[in-house]
Amino acid sequence: MTSTTVCAVIISALFLVLSAATAHYIPCSESFSLLAQTKNISNCKKQTTLGVEFGWEINKQNANRVDILVGVNEQPDLRWLAWGVNPQKRPQMIGTRAIIMLRHLNGSLSIHTYNITSDIKQGCKLLPSEVEVGFENKLAEYEATTKFYTLHATVILPSWYNISRLNHVWQVGLEERGLQPMMHPKSLDNVDSTETINLMDATAEHVDKHVNHLRMVHGILNIIGWGTFLPAGVIIARYSRYPLESKDKWYYFHVSCQITGYILGTSGWVVGLWLGHISRYYTFRTHRLYSMLIFAFTTLQALAIRLKPEETDEYRKHWNLYHHCLGYSLLVVISLNMFHGINILKPHQAVWRWAYVGILALLGVIVIAFEICTWAKFMRKPKPKPQEDPAAPGRKENAGNS
Repeated sequence: MTSTTVCAVIISALFLVLSAATAHYIPCSESFSLLAQTKNISNCKKQTTLGVEFGWEINKQNANRVDILVGVNEQPDLRWLAWGVNPQKRPQMIGTRAIIMLRHLNGSLSIHTYNITSDIKQGCKLLPSEVEVGFENKLAEYEATTKFYTLHATVILPSWYNISRLNHVWQVGLEERGLQPMMHPKSLDNVDSTETINLMDATAEHVDKHVNHLRMVHGILNIIGWGTFLPAGVIIARYSRYPLESKDKWYYFHVSCQITGYILGTSGWVVGLWLGHISRYYTFRTHRLYSMLIFAFTTLQALAIRLKPEETDEYRKHWNLYHHCLGYSLLVVISLNMFHGINILKPHQAVWRWAYVGILALLGVIVIAFEICTWAKFMRKPKPKPQEDPAAPGRKENAGNS
């Protein structure tokens, strides 16, 4: 693959970053809309993550007084549902003034206010507390007819909160201890449960909208680079040496494939580093550790273009053994890390997983086909006839008779 093609692939992937747009308005479900009407709430939208739906009604006399209704469909393992506002410049969980509905083990529901600070990330308990945002008429309910858990309240926002650009967050959790909601799952759906909403016209945007596209670029570059071109380069080195006969031909294809995979994979790795840098409050340590190992050892493999010993060197066969073993080991680690990264994308990982499984299946079919052809050629190859020994007794006897 030429450098022009490589650049075209990178530019096409990075183009996704520039295509970010304002989040689309998603109407609420019919069941939740009916619940909102019973609370005299006319505005309603389905949030982009976790299946949460959000309704609100602005007070006509005081725009900073808002009735809200937050709901989520019944889930057997649901233990708490949260909603809150954040006065900071960007929507995030840290700094949120929240109202949380707790579903206790005995089936009862309770609702309290919480101030979510950075200390919570350090292991401090999250317990009910007073917040500067007023929450009146708090009510937690389970609607058996619609199978919705809901929290309802009248929110009284301080004057410095701007309802035309209100940072709000929502969250669900699977564990509670008394009045303490425990940490929610660490999927990207949970991490991305934030947005800036204009309560006046119901438009909303994700401050981290570019992050979603960077994640897509990160995944595409790594799957194409490390997950496709590097294995293809290994296949070329193993099976194309004898069909191409000329050493320069198979070696050229092998090196070109490996360099292309290395450039694309490293580009995706750099994007991943940036994503890790901007995610201050969460990290995926296993995925990061694997990626560091992959980058380090693929770089070492790439340096073999210049640093490999000459064929006449005595230790060349030992270097070949190391180079081959490291290459095959890297393929295993790359596959593991690809699936680990795809699992982080819950609940949207299915498409990515099937795409990568399809690539692996295609590469596997190619390997099997080449292996069959190699063995068939070996079996059809005529065996050399054993040379007769001139000193054999039979030859002497025949010679005498003649």
